Amino acid sequence: QGRGGAPVPALPAPAFFLPSQTGWLGVHLRMTGQLLWVNRSEPLPKHARVRLFLEGNQELRFVDQRTFGQMWYVPPETEVSSVVTGLKLLGPEPFSAEFSVAYFAQKLHRRARPIKTALLDQSLVAGLGNIYADETLFVAGVLPTALCADLTIEQIERIHSAIVQVLDKAIDSGGTTFSNFLSVQGVNGNYGGVAWVYNRKGQPCRTCGTPIERIKLAGRSTHYCPVCQI
Repeated sequence: QGRGGAPVPALPAPAFFLPSQTGWLGVHLRMTGQLLWVNRSEPLPKHARVRLFLEGNQELRFVDQRTFGQMWYVPPETEVSSVVTGLKLLGPEPFSAEFSVAYFAQKLHRRARPIKTALLDQSLVAGLGNIYADETLFVAGVLPTALCADLTIEQIERIHSAIVQVLDKAIDSGGTTFSNFLSVQGVNGNYGGVAWVYNRKGQPCRTCGTPIERIKLAGRSTHYCPVCQI
């Protein structure tokens, strides 16, 4: 059985038809997971893990080379967070009304940790990963090593605004591809070509020309401009 009690037939390539009634499908791509929307006649990739057969000969495939990804079907009568339990640990979505400047400032108040580390905390704000945290702090003009407790309200407002601005741009660009990421149409994300700082160590800042620097914070590569970010 699949998570949430949905039966999964024992087919050579794992596959199932979703029930006709409404429900929820949860997917965590992890490191190498991909969701691909294709015609059913498309050749099956080597690392296809799940096939969802839909109307019109269409198919949604979950492809995952390293098998770290997860998938859940949650029936309509079941509370989603009771099955996809990680949802209970997430902070508000960046585009939601709950993610206000007041909320953001209150969460950062008196925290003696670098702002870059805080932005990666999914209980603070959901969905902001390493790439977009670096980009956010460049747009906001704030050093990644700045302590949360030392930030002014003006800096917090700039960071809050930059989160939404950067994610808007990333969505318009189809995400970022440096290794495995593909859109559901199988297309690479284009944000990497316009990134301000991420993965650009030693290259000139797009604003001032100073070489981009890279350090490690909490074990994560962190890119910034030593002139534009203070």
